[in-house]
Amino acid sequence: MTKYYIRTYEDRDYEAARAIFADGLKEHNPAAFWYILSRPQTLLILLAAFLLAHVASASFWFSLGPVPVLLLVAWILTKVSRNDYVRDALHGDMLDIRASYLEQKDCNFWVAVVDHGREVVGTVAVTHPEEPSLRGRALELKRLSVEKGHRGRGLAKALTQTVLRFAQEHGYKEVVLGTSVVQTSAQRLYKSMGFQRVKTIYPFLLMKLVQFHIYIYRYEILDSY
Repeated sequence: MTKYYIRTYEDRDYEAARAIFADGLKEHNPAAFWYILSRPQTLLILLAAFLLAHVASASFWFSLGPVPVLLLVAWILTKVSRNDYVRDALHGDMLDIRASYLEQKDCNFWVAVVDHGREVVGTVAVTHPEEPSLRGRALELKRLSVEKGHRGRGLAKALTQTVLRFAQEHGYKEVVLGTSVVQTSAQRLYKSMGFQRVKTIYPFLLMKLVQFHIYIYRYEILDSY
């Protein structure tokens, strides 16, 4: 049976950690597209396009023309927006992982490894929240991802527990995180571990128009953790 263990990030993990993070987010692109497609606002736009084309042409088949075009545009916009997020992260905190996490006070980055520590199969990080009111009280869990072939073995839970222990050991009272509405397996994990959903946000106007939520979860650290 494969043995896993979690250790602090090392420079040799750089490419693997970045790839696991990027691949983990990009695999949600189809789910994000179908979620947006199922929104009433999206369906109304498609219906309106069909009706306008039908009025203009009086042809049923011609009226169907704008629908696949709009679907293609929606797919492209979904893919581009999510890939932009990944690109920004890869050129942001994930560009220099050591400087972003290991050299910052009360921050860290861990990897889950197999094969005597040579193969990285999961990542997680902890940093200070952007919200000023949480500074000094809470830490933020970020970059949790497990390679597809190694899921279902409790790695994501173990990585999350690593963050919770770190926060408790450093005197923090809460751990917060954000996850999108389509990351349902992550939501199930957080809820099963005692995280509570405390807020819904929309970072961009377009996301609000199609009700693509980012959920904020909070975990209260007890002295006995």
